[in-house]
Amino acid sequence: MENVTARRKGLVVTELPFAVGPEKVIAKIKDLVGSKKLQGIADVKDLTDREHGLRLVIEIKNGFVPEAVLEQLYKLTPMEESFGINNVALVDGQPLTLGLKELLEVYLDHRFDVVRRRSEFRRGKKRDRLHLVEGLLTALVDIDEVIRLIRSSENSAQAKERLIERFSLSDVQTQYILDTPLRRLTKYDRIELEAEKDRLNAEIEELTRILESDAELRKLVSSELAAVAKKFGTDRRTLLLESAATPAAAVPLQVADDPCRVLLSSTGLLARTVNDAPFDADAGAKRVKHDLIVSAVPATARGEVGVVTSAGRLLRLNVVDLPQLPEQMPTPNLSGGAPLAEFVSLEDDETVVCLTTLDESSPGLALGTEQGVVKRVVPDYPSNKDELEVITLKEGDRIVGAAELRTGEEDLVFITDDAQLLRYQASQVRPQGRPAGGVAGIKLAEGAKVISFTAVDPAADAVVFTVAGSRARWTTPCRPRRS
Repeated sequence: MENVTARRKGLVVTELPFAVGPEKVIAKIKDLVGSKKLQGIADVKDLTDREHGLRLVIEIKNGFVPEAVLEQLYKLTPMEESFGINNVALVDGQPLTLGLKELLEVYLDHRFDVVRRRSEFRRGKKRDRLHLVEGLLTALVDIDEVIRLIRSSENSAQAKERLIERFSLSDVQTQYILDTPLRRLTKYDRIELEAEKDRLNAEIEELTRILESDAELRKLVSSELAAVAKKFGTDRRTLLLESAATPAAAVPLQVADDPCRVLLSSTGLLARTVNDAPFDADAGAKRVKHDLIVSAVPATARGEVGVVTSAGRLLRLNVVDLPQLPEQMPTPNLSGGAPLAEFVSLEDDETVVCLTTLDESSPGLALGTEQGVVKRVVPDYPSNKDELEVITLKEGDRIVGAAELRTGEEDLVFITDDAQLLRYQASQVRPQGRPAGGVAGIKLAEGAKVISFTAVDPAADAVVFTVAGSRARWTTPCRPRRS
């Protein structure tokens, strides 16, 4: 199981059963997906090449458990397959059906017989050669007499008879001497013949020891089979696990629709938590260096949330696509999140302002624009559209802040770049439909613009941060005067 893309996991197949090719598996998967018998498969790619060998990548849809999909593949496709072998063999001329143990025993008996017959054959050949060498050595002891007998004979037959009678040689030895050129009967050749005689005697003794000892014969066969395995053997590619035959616990095919929270960080990272337990956002700012959580909305693992952009768009986002963070205390660490660009497509000058739920029973969204327009959006989000317009912006205007209202009793706060702050109750703004352009939220001085907009709890203290040079400054907790 590997991450085949930044958002999806996949099953990478590197071995298939005997006589099963990747094209057969791909065709079966496509048939099963088309007939709705197999779920959770997004794509199948055959990346097999000569460098990496077999590599079949099965991409898993978000929201499905890879382990459960793998079990379905084993069950419904040829990725896991059994086949029968008819082990009928001729043993001593009779056809027999043999098991693995019997097959090995028959093969070993054959090897013992082959090595035994081979040893007998080699010992016979070496004994024949030793017989000839001994005859030559006998002739070399009195080579002058041998030459005299040959020269004084009428023909080769007479020379042969006289040599046999004079030196007590066999017929084979005598013929070999007669066929040997005189240049082979020098002193140096005699030394070579004596060395060859000693070597032949040693080899004959070794072969006799093997033939007379069953233990030595088995030892020789074992060493030869080990040499063959070392030269031609390959490591097993498929691992046999001890628990392979144990039925695994049932794994749900799809990710459970459990409650969670979707988080957005100031650097544009998205993630979801394991559960919807509340956390301390201030602790998160301290734990994650140079980053903090700027938006967190409740959701479910198989639900959807909305992404509000500065261009007045609301984009649907599937929660199951987001990476899940491990459970941490006191707050999740967003270093395991994924960039926004992996999930939504933004224009060059467009940014994400906040996250929102798509719950139509909520008080809706509160939006503030750079030109001082405020709007409460009626939560009407058609499920058949992935992109919605939540405000009609004037030319040159953009959303600088947005927040989803929880109770409708929050306070809305504008801050301008000329150090003006305005705070009033959200209930004073009449909710409008999505295409509406909003109402005037703050009166701006000439050349001024809104740099921040948010919704705050009226019972909590408000803190304003400013930046001067390279040092950040903040005011003491205050409760600004309402208009």
